[in-house]
Amino acid sequence: MNKGMLHMLVLAVGLLGAGCDRSNIRKIEYMPDMYRSAAVKAQEPGAVRLPPEGTVPRNYEPYHIAWEDTLSADAQLNPLPRTMEVLRVGQRYYNIYCGVCHGPQGDGDGPVAPRMTVKPPVLYSSKLRRWPDGRLFHTITLGQGNMPGYGYAITPEKRWAIVHYVRALQRAAFPTPEDLQEMEALGLSPPAQTTRTE
Repeated sequence: MNKGMLHMLVLAVGLLGAGCDRSNIRKIEYMPDMYRSAAVKAQEPGAVRLPPEGTVPRNYEPYHIAWEDTLSADAQLNPLPRTMEVLRVGQRYYNIYCGVCHGPQGDGDGPVAPRMTVKPPVLYSSKLRRWPDGRLFHTITLGQGNMPGYGYAITPEKRWAIVHYVRALQRAAFPTPEDLQEMEALGLSPPAQTTRTE
């Protein structure tokens, strides 16, 4: 091996050794904010950037009834007709947003309910069956107790569709004699008797 090759080999080993610096201290940091960025957890103040002041999201419809104004909420009427299409939309959004706590039948036994300190209410209870549609819509919009409000995530039309679907769950839990006769006329078997509690 000649001297030139030996010098090249020593230089290569030296460069490789310099490249394998295992220290965590960087001598020069280019754009240090990218190298060591601040970790922000979801739902933490500053995690979500606020829109500029005075801006309004597209298709935004403000909800003007205050949380404690249940009389005004009760007066709201469901503007959607009760059709199969509306019920399917209501079922879809109920399953996404409500079913995880209230359960698929409204029993208050959704997948996350066992981990909750306060069990979600049964949606077919006599109390909730007496609530007007507007009160259900109001609760979905602004929340109540441990339940967050979903006015930011679900459009008003879809919230009204959820109200129709909740009414269908309530009616399925306590079918009227007319419901049972209609099912018989259609050749459908009546629902199995369950021990539904109010």
